[in-house]
Amino acid sequence: MADFYYQGRDGQGAQVEGILSAESRSAVLAQLKRQSLIATRVEPASGQLKGTGLSLSTLWASLSRLFQPTTVSIDELIMFSRQMYALARSGIPLIRAISGLADATRSPVLARVLRDITRSLTQGTTMSNAFRGHPEVFGELFVSMIRMGETTGRLDSAFKQLIDHLELEKDTRKKIVAATRYPMIVTVFILIALFIINIFVVPQFASIFSKLGADLPAPTLLLIASSNFMIAYWWAILGVLAGSIIALVRWKKTPSGLLTWDRWVLKVPILGGIFERVALGRFARPFAMMLEAGVPLLQALAVTARTVGNEHIGKGIDGMQNGIERGESLLATASSSGMFNPLILQMIAVGEETGNVSDLLVDIADFYDQEVEYDLKRMAESIEPLLLMFMGAMVLILALGVFLPMWELGSAVN
Repeated sequence: MADFYYQGRDGQGAQVEGILSAESRSAVLAQLKRQSLIATRVEPASGQLKGTGLSLSTLWASLSRLFQPTTVSIDELIMFSRQMYALARSGIPLIRAISGLADATRSPVLARVLRDITRSLTQGTTMSNAFRGHPEVFGELFVSMIRMGETTGRLDSAFKQLIDHLELEKDTRKKIVAATRYPMIVTVFILIALFIINIFVVPQFASIFSKLGADLPAPTLLLIASSNFMIAYWWAILGVLAGSIIALVRWKKTPSGLLTWDRWVLKVPILGGIFERVALGRFARPFAMMLEAGVPLLQALAVTARTVGNEHIGKGIDGMQNGIERGESLLATASSSGMFNPLILQMIAVGEETGNVSDLLVDIADFYDQEVEYDLKRMAESIEPLLLMFMGAMVLILALGVFLPMWELGSAVN
């Protein structure tokens, strides 16, 4: 009898692993088959760790899972939507198409989800309900568009609209990252420089000044005091910083905390207006896309309220939904929400009068996209002088703190 390490999947698609004692590898496969497990890996359990009951293979597999991605990137979603669009147009059966994509994708998370969707489809579940079972990958908008494609028999059109939406979302994210990369890098390097100066440079000058016994100016005393505090209580500073970050993350996961945070974000100077326009663009374009696909107005509002990426604006959209349920017009609810400027309200009014709301909403989304692009360029121009002023102030304080005592000592010697 020998020990064999195995990996596989159970009937629900969950990964399992362990060690079995058997005469051969084929005996292990037969035993796993009797347990309704699908083996993906079977090998001798060499390198058994004494006293732990774990093999090196088991330990390595456990460690490797810690570093596996747990989400699906927007690039992978775009590629999946493109592939589904092509397969839906070609008339290939959906179960076979999704099963093939599960084997072809490089994302382990997406592969696992697609295999589960394939099992659900073979059991008679509708495609939209199968996708709805994985909200961590496919959001409400994705599921709603698939349901409309199922209802109308135009899945290819639904995936084409999803491709356009995801590509615009990706482009917006890239613009925001590109605009904030430079300020973030400069800020990080300034903090690193201040840390190095306080820990290594200032103490050297402090020891020299203390030996000379001269009266030190206020900037030098401030530098020495901050350096001594950082050296003596660096562990407390790191602890408070780490604790604050953990507390903030946990607070943001609560409904009230997320709502308050998103409300504060919209009030941040320079950045708040950009985040607001991005969220409103995320509302207008999917809302128009769903109305054009035939989704009822109230359902479209309910879905888009959860896709804007800001809980505070989502609450405002929920308020619009409540107003329409009371019999108010889209213009009246949009006006009472306070989220839209007069130009946008005028465009909504024209859309209601002409019965062409979806096209006007697309124009509104284009307007917000242009505003975001302009604001991002202006943000870079506004933040750069502020960073230069901050760096100049830091350099001035360091120069006064280090060189002012030297000048005074030189004058005293003369």
